Amino acid sequence: MQDRPTASELLQAVGEFLEHDVLSAVEGRVAFLTKVAMNVVATVRRELELGVQHDTAQRERLVALFNRDGTTAELERELAAAIRSGALTDRQHAAAVAHVTATVREKLEVANPKYLSQ
Repeated sequence: MQDRPTASELLQAVGEFLEHDVLSAVEGRVAFLTKVAMNVVATVRRELELGVQHDTAQRERLVALFNRDGTTAELERELAAAIRSGALTDRQHAAAVAHVTATVREKLEVANPKYLSQ
């Protein structure tokens, strides 16, 4: 971990450079690729800022759903298998719906927060 500027601040600076300096100086394919790069920078920045919080929340929901410990990946696989087999109890079903809804929202907060306002 470094001091200042933080990784998020560096990504913000790169994004602003691409938007204000590069994008106005290019056109066509390079302009398109600049916009792609801007989106990548913004997504990585949001992942850095929100990723740990989202990962923790996801794991906590899954632990509560199955009332056991495990990694997020293990518990997600268990949830997928339980959904496929129809093995969820009524309580688990409601918790699974809430978990999936929250997880999709969290993923959109990183991937494209504009979708949440639509």
